[in-house]
Amino acid sequence: MKPQHFLILLFSLFFSTAKSQTFYDINVVQDIEISFPQSNWDSIMDVNKSTTEDYLMANWVKINGVQYDSVGVRFKGNSSYNANSSKNPLNISLDEFKKQNYEGFESIKLSNGYGDPSFIREVLGYGILQKYMHCPKANFAKVTINGMYYGVFTNDESIDKKFIADHFYSNDQCFIKCSSSLSPSAASKNSLKYINANSASYSSTYDMKSDTGWNAFINLCDVVTNNTTELPSKLDMDRAIWMLAFNNLFVNLDSYSGVYAQNHYVYQDHTNHFNPIVWDLNMCFGAFPFAGQGTIGIGQKTLTELKEYSPFAHATDIAWPLINDVLADTTMKRKYLAHLKTMLSENIINGNYLNDAMQYQSIADNALIADSNKLFTYQQFQNGLNTDVIFGNFTVPGIANLLEARKIYLQTIPELTATEPTINTPVFSNASPAINANVNVAVTIMNANTSSAYIGYRYDVKEKFSKLPLFDDGMHNDGSANDGVYGNAFTMTGAVMQYYVYAENLSIGKFLPARAEHEFLSLNAITTVPQIGDVVLNEFLAQNDHWNLDEYSDREDWIELYNKTNSVLDLSNVYLSNKANTISKWKLPAGTTIMPNGYLTIFADDDSLEQIFHTNFNLSKDSGTIILSNGNVILDSVNYYTQLSDTSWGRLPNGTGNFTYLIPTYGYENNHFPLASSSIFSPKTNFVLYPNPANNSVTVTYNGRKKVTVLNILGQPIYTGSANNSLQINTTNWIGGMYFVTCGNATQKLMIVK
Repeated sequence: MKPQHFLILLFSLFFSTAKSQTFYDINVVQDIEISFPQSNWDSIMDVNKSTTEDYLMANWVKINGVQYDSVGVRFKGNSSYNANSSKNPLNISLDEFKKQNYEGFESIKLSNGYGDPSFIREVLGYGILQKYMHCPKANFAKVTINGMYYGVFTNDESIDKKFIADHFYSNDQCFIKCSSSLSPSAASKNSLKYINANSASYSSTYDMKSDTGWNAFINLCDVVTNNTTELPSKLDMDRAIWMLAFNNLFVNLDSYSGVYAQNHYVYQDHTNHFNPIVWDLNMCFGAFPFAGQGTIGIGQKTLTELKEYSPFAHATDIAWPLINDVLADTTMKRKYLAHLKTMLSENIINGNYLNDAMQYQSIADNALIADSNKLFTYQQFQNGLNTDVIFGNFTVPGIANLLEARKIYLQTIPELTATEPTINTPVFSNASPAINANVNVAVTIMNANTSSAYIGYRYDVKEKFSKLPLFDDGMHNDGSANDGVYGNAFTMTGAVMQYYVYAENLSIGKFLPARAEHEFLSLNAITTVPQIGDVVLNEFLAQNDHWNLDEYSDREDWIELYNKTNSVLDLSNVYLSNKANTISKWKLPAGTTIMPNGYLTIFADDDSLEQIFHTNFNLSKDSGTIILSNGNVILDSVNYYTQLSDTSWGRLPNGTGNFTYLIPTYGYENNHFPLASSSIFSPKTNFVLYPNPANNSVTVTYNGRKKVTVLNILGQPIYTGSANNSLQINTTNWIGGMYFVTCGNATQKLMIVK
């Protein structure tokens, strides 16, 4: 059985709080300067846009005064780009020609406000959406090119592999952009509708951002279109429902919910669920009036139709299979209505959207006054909340005009005005249970179906929620039958249980908290503050050349801690350092815990902007010190000398022994043989491995006749053979990772890459 080694953070801690980035701070207008060597840079980029999509190399780009040399710049966009425009949207790639980043960001996406007289649609839209699901951040940026003020832009966080890793804890699985050029003949072509099993049928309309994944994506489309019962096992349905509710409420039709079903991404996380991500909100709030109808019509809506856009649009239209799925299933439909009502209440009915909109206008005001290239007049910007503007062949509604009418209309929808369930805060039999303790839970819920209530729970923020049904039958610690008290029991198997409660009636559902699953409540187990000897430095890797990857698919140094006790330890006030005179160099995030006899691994990569368990220092491969402390008292420390590639330095026996070279065991017990020069590791080899790393086969070449043995990471022999001068070994069915090849008296490391 694998040892327990997961960790979890309290509800108050999200990975974003660990970052100190300001590049997307809504209150700060960013300052971006670009210097091209060519005076005709605009013409060159027009040609690139229409032909190769290549970046033009700028001499330098300055971001808030920080200069980066040799930066790639190109125009971006479909409808928003026009070769005759004086202000086109920009894509700046800091690492196109040279590895560099600003606050961890390598790609900068700048939108020109196309179709948006108010110039705040993207900032307002993302500001609302981020309360309910993962989405990009956005603010404003002033751009100067070759000394001339080019204008103010919306600065949208790029949905790239960094974004994916930030939000979904990996970035190496199937990642698809569902957005293609506009064409009325291709209505709803990004709708996840199943076509056939041939990837060529999808590759012309979907943009694969990962190295592989077509089979997984096609399987998703098949499930969305043909097998709805499997949908919760393939797609994060809560995020999908939030997306559909947002698109409908705020009339975001340049999206999955509109004619082209575009401007969204999907990423398959480590649980093999796809996660939808909304993109491109410059025409949100009714600025794009094409809802689509049937399988071919563009369905242009009038202003009145936009204001009274039905929450059940496309319910039975097969061109939008995901909407079909949600609105055809009674529980998913009630969750959709619950999410829609939450956003309606929290943003429109209470007027919060208007307060935010006016704040964003005031932030952008000065930059727009000076922008001679803006696509709408300054007066249209000032009146963008309350004035409708003719744009091409349709009218862009004032944001407030639209949303105030939506408020009135949606409050006439019976399902949204029906009495919803009420859910009281759950009562637990033990408010601070011990690990593996049995806990009873009781929740008072009124006006709900007796078979509908459950608690969604998990013990790791990286995992999906499971469901614990709640009963009002008098048999599950719930008092008397049918008294409105619902109950059940569970075992507290983690340090922190993140949870929410859901119930529904015949009309609508209800979540506690209302923003679940994006937000949740927490039940904390009993924790202990570590003393000297309770938690130790157990293992570290200072030269990670071919070993494990972090969330960003980088090979970084790492440090492993081990809890020697039978208690959950609270590491909120524990520090790591590589300097004896600064023992409080990097503080573990508040709420960090480590399970009894469990492990916690931290990447020491001098990049604390990434995720939450990345330190602000790295490890020298030559020699150094690692110190674990509470800021005042050293809990454990180790001095080390020269480290070997892909070879860790760890305690043997695990947790208590002296440090020695080991086969790395990231997050697991150090129970494998050491790499001592007199045993497994031989610096002088008398044979050749080729290729190394290998994929489907490796050839071992040597002199004479020798026995060849291959050991896996556990030290178990998986192959033995002998021949004269060489052997070719089939590795097709081997899993990726490190192996050890012994030939005669020498041993080498072999990396299998899959």
